[in-house]
Amino acid sequence: MVEKVWGRDDLPAPFVAPQGQRIGEIWFEPPPELPQVLIKYLFTSEKLSVQVHPSDANALPGEAGKEECWLVIDAAPDARLAIGFRHAVEREDIAAAARDGSIEQLLQWYPARPGDLFYLPAGTVHAIGEGLALVEVQQASDTTFRLYDYGRPRELHLDRALAVARGEPYAAAHRRSIADGPVLVDGPFFRFDRIEGAPEPATFAAFTGPLLALPLAGKLSAGDVRAGPGECLYAPACDVVDFSHAEVTLLVRAAI
Repeated sequence: MVEKVWGRDDLPAPFVAPQGQRIGEIWFEPPPELPQVLIKYLFTSEKLSVQVHPSDANALPGEAGKEECWLVIDAAPDARLAIGFRHAVEREDIAAAARDGSIEQLLQWYPARPGDLFYLPAGTVHAIGEGLALVEVQQASDTTFRLYDYGRPRELHLDRALAVARGEPYAAAHRRSIADGPVLVDGPFFRFDRIEGAPEPATFAAFTGPLLALPLAGKLSAGDVRAGPGECLYAPACDVVDFSHAEVTLLVRAAI
């Protein structure tokens, strides 16, 4: 559990925040067999900073590229996510808006509803709004450059953020929904599926190597290891996981 200024002290079940702590993130540390991907829960009571991540190609020494996606699992009626800009903007316009706080108005804010999936390529300027519970799947990187933080006393990283930010609208092709089928992301860094009950043969075929399984409802096991809601199961392959008590499960593996 990671405390955040924008976190919550009333986490949804099955999580319980320690007394006096505002928990914003719950991380499942990548196992040695699958170090490339990181899964988190995010819980927000306030807006997160406006930020951006580098790609592997434009990361400097000591940094690491980061592409990510968000699956909305709960949302207040007016919850929103800022992703990309309303129209193409130049770097100097982004810099000026970050300094005076008007960058919020430059960003495109999308309504967020349970079951929505947003994939964010590296370089996408973004901010998560309040009243959300998300599952985030990402490259295992903590390199984040803040452009704006609502006056909070945290470091900003304008030079590096401007160097990697894309001043463009968010592509509609990166949005999906659980209604579109089990494959949420099949990208350059990870595969991410949502399944109900037992996987179909195509899912078993796609997850023949190391994977992480996150039960949202129901239970899973692999040998003597069991996992329920709020936990994450590592398995060497999908066919060793017992889905007989599974209801809704998220599966993640590194790209092949």
